[in-house]
Amino acid sequence: MSRFDTCVVVDWSAGKRSPPRPSKDAIWACVARDGATDDHVYHRNRLEAEAWIAELIRAEQAAGRRVLIGFDFPFGYPRGLAACVTGSDDPFSLWDWLAARITDDAAGTNNRFEVAEELNGFFDGPGPFWGKTAKDRWPGVPYRKAGIAFDTVAERRTCDVVAKAASSCFQLAFPPTVGSQILMGLPMLSRLRRMEGVGVWPFEGWQAPVVLAEIWPGLIEPAVAEDEDDIRDRAQVRLLARALSRLPEETLAAWLADTPDAAREEAWILGAGHADLLTGYAMPRLRNDCFALPPGVHWTPVEDALADLNSRLRPVVGIEEVPAPAAIGRILAAPVTAARSHPPRANTAVDGYGFAGAYPAGSHSLPLMPEVAAAGRPCRVAVPAGHAIRILTGAALPDGVDTVLLQEEATVEGGTLQFEGPVKHRANTRNAGEDVTAGANILPAGRRLTPGDLGLIVATGVGQVSVYKPLRVAVLSTGDELAEPGQDARDDQIFDANRPMLLAQIAALGCTPVDMGRVADDRDALRAALDDGSARADVILTSGGASAGDEDHVSALLSETGSMALWRVAIKPGRPLALAMWNGAPVFGLPGNPVAALVCTLVFAAPALALMGGAGWRVPGGFDLPAAFEKRKKPGRVEYLRARVRDGRVEVFASEGSGRVSGLSWAEGLVELGHGAAHITPGDTVRFIPWAGFGP
Repeated sequence: MSRFDTCVVVDWSAGKRSPPRPSKDAIWACVARDGATDDHVYHRNRLEAEAWIAELIRAEQAAGRRVLIGFDFPFGYPRGLAACVTGSDDPFSLWDWLAARITDDAAGTNNRFEVAEELNGFFDGPGPFWGKTAKDRWPGVPYRKAGIAFDTVAERRTCDVVAKAASSCFQLAFPPTVGSQILMGLPMLSRLRRMEGVGVWPFEGWQAPVVLAEIWPGLIEPAVAEDEDDIRDRAQVRLLARALSRLPEETLAAWLADTPDAAREEAWILGAGHADLLTGYAMPRLRNDCFALPPGVHWTPVEDALADLNSRLRPVVGIEEVPAPAAIGRILAAPVTAARSHPPRANTAVDGYGFAGAYPAGSHSLPLMPEVAAAGRPCRVAVPAGHAIRILTGAALPDGVDTVLLQEEATVEGGTLQFEGPVKHRANTRNAGEDVTAGANILPAGRRLTPGDLGLIVATGVGQVSVYKPLRVAVLSTGDELAEPGQDARDDQIFDANRPMLLAQIAALGCTPVDMGRVADDRDALRAALDDGSARADVILTSGGASAGDEDHVSALLSETGSMALWRVAIKPGRPLALAMWNGAPVFGLPGNPVAALVCTLVFAAPALALMGGAGWRVPGGFDLPAAFEKRKKPGRVEYLRARVRDGRVEVFASEGSGRVSGLSWAEGLVELGHGAAHITPGDTVRFIPWAGFGP
């Protein structure tokens, strides 16, 4: 199958003609290609919308583009309705039946309630269609659902249950009016499907040049809820079109290929059961003003700065499904549910002999059956009462066995098992689901998968997991004074130690480092590097040029976007953090001094990267240990000292200078001293955070 070049989402309406001014509860459409959306299209009536869709299909085919068009109403009814009405279970027969009867005009006047009366007439008693705009009209359509049995056809389709949709195909009035949308939408689809090259999923092959599919905006509700568009329908089509166009080709192909038997008649919601994955691709990038500070703010305590980052950031990466064995270190985008129990059947924990029940103290002998039960070779015979069978570790218990005697406690002579009691009932056995039961949530979303997690996932029958794509972090050094490692450096230059150090730290945090090299103090070169970084990465870290000096080109250039904020955080080592957005990518402007750059990366960037990568906000893990040093500290800022542990006590590096890079190699972590004044003496308790405590 070739990929879809164009993805379109249409929000349908069964109402009257909408006003000239774009409004809610109208027909909205949006086109997306390669994750980018065109302007929304607003349609005032169904005739206009159908003509637009037909012309779009012709234009896209003429351009050689493959198209997926999603509509927000069901393509089918619960099993049995089509046969009741047309005598055939072919859903297209019902589409054509409706197309021959539904009338509509430019004002939106239609006869859907009269057609619903005719549909209800095929059933004994009240038919399934209910809800109307006037109690005293259309007597064949009940005003409320009370009294409708839904015994001939179900109230909801199989996919409605899977997607946890609250609406019903038969509800014609009172929000949500999905039933009216179907009656006014299926005739349109009946006409569109007759166009050359158009196929309908899942009723027909999904490899057609143009595929029409049902999709439900409720699948991406978290993304819609975060969007600031005041017209909800408009936000839904934009976000859903973007999500479909961002989906990996193989993921979308798997969804289209994998449909249950019920879909043949009832249709299916594209993406049902994959709401978390679809939502991840629908999420917009961060707001351009997400780092803005309120007016008048001068110095920000560390804890306030961290709280602000936590509240303003969110995951910025997409979601993909990967084979469970290949998911080590990946971050779960959705909870993992056990596909089957572990162990799946009751089994033996030892090599021995199986039989039923307990045996009291004394000598016992049982006839031994000739069969052997072994793991992977289930025993097909039942063990009669009063008999025993040879059983090996891990074997499922045969019928008639609930107790296992350890082989060292028995002897076998002439086909007879002999042993001494007592033997407890269920001795040496494991119950089915003793470890994990099928359907249990075994791992939460946001967890970074460990080797043990992979063992649990595979043991419970899960083959694929939804994970966030690795967060790509670009690292860029700036400054004329920098020389590349291995090159000759002038007396007025220093080697660029920050970039390799930060790239390694990014990898240690579980992200994908992207080396953007070094840029001289040139505004145009820096702009080009930031453009390149925003295209290749999700986040950008720069070191140097991040304060407000004359040569600090990073701050100056980021200020041009109107999104930069200099966070004057009360921290040592460190100086103002330059935080900004560049082409949708967050930028962390770090200090140029190596110690300050690494400390700010660990304290501020590490938890922010974890959050943006899907793992949630991560608080560094440390230990309270006795100090092996003396230190006087003034109030007003948090200080981080390079430190290591020797003989159970914490010692600190001799110098606190932020340019002393040797201290970073000497240290094994940082001592954190709080905001208040302190006089630390040997033996006092201090907080020590090892390097590994910052992540991943």
